[in-house]
Amino acid sequence: MTSTQKYKIIAIIGATASGKTALAIEKALAWNAEIVSFDSRQFYREMNIGTAKPSHMELSAVPHHFIGHLPVEKDYSVGEYENDAMEKIQEIHSRGKNVVLVGGSGLYLQAVEQGIDDFPEVSSSVREYLNDVFAEKGLSAIQDMLKEKDPDYYSKADVKNPRRVIRALEICLSTGKPYSSFLGVKKASRPFLIEKINIEMPRDVLYRRIDLRVDMMIKAGLLHEVETLMPYRHCNAMQSVGYREFFDFFDGKISLEQAIENVKQNSRNYAKRQITWFSRH
Repeated sequence: MTSTQKYKIIAIIGATASGKTALAIEKALAWNAEIVSFDSRQFYREMNIGTAKPSHMELSAVPHHFIGHLPVEKDYSVGEYENDAMEKIQEIHSRGKNVVLVGGSGLYLQAVEQGIDDFPEVSSSVREYLNDVFAEKGLSAIQDMLKEKDPDYYSKADVKNPRRVIRALEICLSTGKPYSSFLGVKKASRPFLIEKINIEMPRDVLYRRIDLRVDMMIKAGLLHEVETLMPYRHCNAMQSVGYREFFDFFDGKISLEQAIENVKQNSRNYAKRQITWFSRH
């Protein structure tokens, strides 16, 4: 391979519960590859059942990277992931092995493929103001602000994640421009090309798979896992689907049955957003 030629990386993409892990392992075994995850929910070592981490058998079949490498209280930005993932990909390639990327967090795959966008500095006063609004008036208040300031990003973002909403609003309020206007500007040069394999299936089939997986998670001990992590409920990692829905149950506000149904519904909604993202990128 000459210096101008780019090597290939395979990326397995698709909605939650679509079977990405199994296909990634199959491809890695056949292609002398190691797996690099871009599933941001699986980065945290204490969050196992609710994130559908690969099993011990699956992890031992092929070397995996970025699975359970962070403590739950750690804030880990997309920029940090980009740097770490690029170093790991280069290290794997230098050993003569191939790379299979797998995950459902589209923004993290985009960071590997083309780099993340450059954003202006945000003053601490703006951040404190938004955190105060969130603390005093709740998620709906900052959601409404984002819908007004940047309806385009609001329509695509995970607006149930307060950290994502606040981050976008920080840019909106600091610059007077929509957060979305800064997206897709940077195109980093990469020594590889990514071949994407998108797992697709009828929506009704996917939704049945999601519901079944949630039921299996409950049987596997998801409720106990969430309960042990309740002291970290304020952490960004714990705002993930499959965890945040149980906060109201443990607070005595809703029944267990309702919490489980909320997990299923929010998982289906998350799958819709993933399908939309991967169809556009």
